[in-house]
Amino acid sequence: MLQKLMMLLTLIVLIPVNAQESDKSAIVLELFTSQGCSSCPPADELLEDIKKKHKDQNVVVLSYHVDYWNRLGWKDPFSTSIFSDYQRSYAQQFRSRSIYTPQLVVNGSEHFTGSDRYKADIALKKYSKASANSTILIKEIRQESSHIVFNYRVNGESFNTITLALVVSERITNISKGENRNRTLKNTNIVANRIVKKEESGSVSLTIPDWVSENDELSVIAYTQDKTLKTTGATKLALLK
Repeated sequence: MLQKLMMLLTLIVLIPVNAQESDKSAIVLELFTSQGCSSCPPADELLEDIKKKHKDQNVVVLSYHVDYWNRLGWKDPFSTSIFSDYQRSYAQQFRSRSIYTPQLVVNGSEHFTGSDRYKADIALKKYSKASANSTILIKEIRQESSHIVFNYRVNGESFNTITLALVVSERITNISKGENRNRTLKNTNIVANRIVKKEESGSVSLTIPDWVSENDELSVIAYTQDKTLKTTGATKLALLK
């Protein structure tokens, strides 16, 4: 299957979706979720709704699947301890004593329960009025073996880190164990892999995980953050076969 995926990726064309300009706003919503968490499905649904409603705007959504629910009977196939550690970094910035799911972080500036539509709507309106400080350009994307390779450049004010993520548009999973046993769950914009850099420009090679299939719709999402993890710019690009 992976070989077939590689063949298809050789035909990939990079299509920018509202590539960000320096005078435009950028809103990044990061949902920390898990298929093993019974309170997460409503948050997953909300993230999908936001993605659809704001598809023509510079609003990017990401599902970070954490691994600390895996011990309760169902191992989330998209989870990794790296994403759990990233969530802990936010907990330090927010001075939180613990981490939880579902947690929705907006522009690295605030967080709340991921299924709270009221707070999500307020946050979207709030950050749509703020200008982004950075413009992110992604170019020369290509496939090499089991990797997606491309170059990037950040223009604008200084930043601390840039996250470059390979994202799977959606997946539907039948859950057989754990808190969501016998449920069918849909996850949106699943982060399959990511790399964090500090340089203004460079080359990136993102490994395509084995669980990614040839039928998956892929995209690259990039966003910059300052030292307090606040978002300073973002862009999203679809990879169309």
